[in-house]
Amino acid sequence: MTDEKSCPCGSGRDLAECCGPIVSGEMAAPTAEALMRSRYTAYALGDLAHLKRSLDPKWHATFDEQGTREWSEKADWQGLTVLSTKGGQEGDEEGEVEFVARFLMDGEEQELRERARFRRREGRWGYVDGKVKSNREPVKAAGPKVGRNDPCPCGSGKKHKKCCG
Repeated sequence: MTDEKSCPCGSGRDLAECCGPIVSGEMAAPTAEALMRSRYTAYALGDLAHLKRSLDPKWHATFDEQGTREWSEKADWQGLTVLSTKGGQEGDEEGEVEFVARFLMDGEEQELRERARFRRREGRWGYVDGKVKSNREPVKAAGPKVGRNDPCPCGSGKKHKKCCG
């Protein structure tokens, strides 16, 4: 993992020169990516104040402090990879950051892959929401497709459309 001075976001820089000032509230994140990295760092450090403060204001009232604390403390944060960014630069009002956050939970390696949306209000970036992406293949039926008028595979003797269909 990283030593105590290295920023958990994986930038390779010291925490004090990277996400530290953003997490502490000393400075605003200049870009959506910087805010996203600081949010990962806040999860790794257990800084709930920054996690709430860095939300889009419309979400402050519904912030789940207990659930966030439990996830932050239970996970062993392993690393962050930024896959892509769209907008979210210093002159933009909106941006997206796609990332993979890796962590251990109950000894099992896991990852969260998300496309997160950010919005700038009154000069400050805030996390709006995100779409979690799955690496799993969709579940496919193993047997042949049953037609509406075929006998129901459950063995009832009824047509599929009148039984389980």
